[in-house]
Amino acid sequence: MTSSTPASPAAAAAATPTRERLLDAAAVLFYQEGVHVGIEALCRAAGVSKRSMYQLFASKDDVLAASLDRAGSDYLSQVLPAPGTDLPPRDRIMYVFDRLESLSTSPEYLGCPFLATAFELKKPEHPASVVARRYKDALTDFFREEARRGGAHDPDLLARQLTVVFDGSSARVAAQAQSLGGLATGTAAALLDTAGMD
Repeated sequence: MTSSTPASPAAAAAATPTRERLLDAAAVLFYQEGVHVGIEALCRAAGVSKRSMYQLFASKDDVLAASLDRAGSDYLSQVLPAPGTDLPPRDRIMYVFDRLESLSTSPEYLGCPFLATAFELKKPEHPASVVARRYKDALTDFFREEARRGGAHDPDLLARQLTVVFDGSSARVAAQAQSLGGLATGTAAALLDTAGMD
């Protein structure tokens, strides 16, 4: 019987497909340093050549959009209740804000990546802005459905208000470099009370 030895980090990185390495590196760099990170820094972080990158993506804009799309579902899974979670509508909404409060205590959390990307780009037509809007719309849709199920007076208005609280709270974390300390959960709860959700 032969024993196998674990692969070295370099060997493991080499075994990871080039596209995944690029998207992983892009997600980290763009989130931590901003969308204006250059191609050379990105390729260096991913351990791939610029030639390889351009064989996979037409431009840096396409890399940014694809990396945000890939990271987006991971981010939403951090803040939304898991599928099949048996909670009343109000608790499902409050779960999102509880998670946001928890994330805000981590030094690695720099706010909502969709909001940050769209704000930096300032171009609604940019491919990454389109991706960011799609994910923000998904969050608003979640709020709207739970508000409807919970008997809110105006589910659409409440959903948009909750999205504003989420976005404003995320922006505060990034701008103030401090945790929310109950601001997000308190504001969300007050909106739910006003909307008639018990």
